[in-house]
Amino acid sequence: MKHLLRNVLLLSALFSLGACAGSGPAAPAASTAPDTTRKATTVPATTPAAEDLSRYRPVFAAPKVSATVSAAPARPVTPTNQVNAQVEQRLRDQAYTNQQVKYAQGFRILAYVGLEKEQAMAIRRSVISRYPEETDYLTFKQPIFRLWIGDYLTRLEAEQALLRIRPLAPKAELESAQVIINKTAY
Repeated sequence: MKHLLRNVLLLSALFSLGACAGSGPAAPAASTAPDTTRKATTVPATTPAAEDLSRYRPVFAAPKVSATVSAAPARPVTPTNQVNAQVEQRLRDQAYTNQQVKYAQGFRILAYVGLEKEQAMAIRRSVISRYPEETDYLTFKQPIFRLWIGDYLTRLEAEQALLRIRPLAPKAELESAQVIINKTAY
């Protein structure tokens, strides 16, 4: 009895698979590549009207070939009055604003950090005597003295100055700081 029930179930499953396979879409009649060019074609009687999408395809005219092509290269046009008065005024305003900026982010050399004022002053005197163009900043925040040297906008400038000052202050190091841009104006 079990074998009979199993065979009936298998047979019904086989029939249902056959029915599904038979109800699928029909295969194309010819195995040639479809024609993608736009032609005035008539719809074959076997294809349903809903399948014909050729009327929705865009039609483009062929580009016209110009018979006269100039062989001489075009001459460059020299611009005249390419900057108008408003742009020039804005540039002058920006230049004035830039002149008013006093500080920028840059680097200073921390030449001394310690408790002894005499040692900080000795390093300061030696740096100023050898490099008088350098600016020095000595601060005291109890109980520590700090001596900074220079105002450098780029790290490259600061590294070059550090190599010059290192023989005078062996423990000198770079620090990021807000530096004065135009010292002559103050």
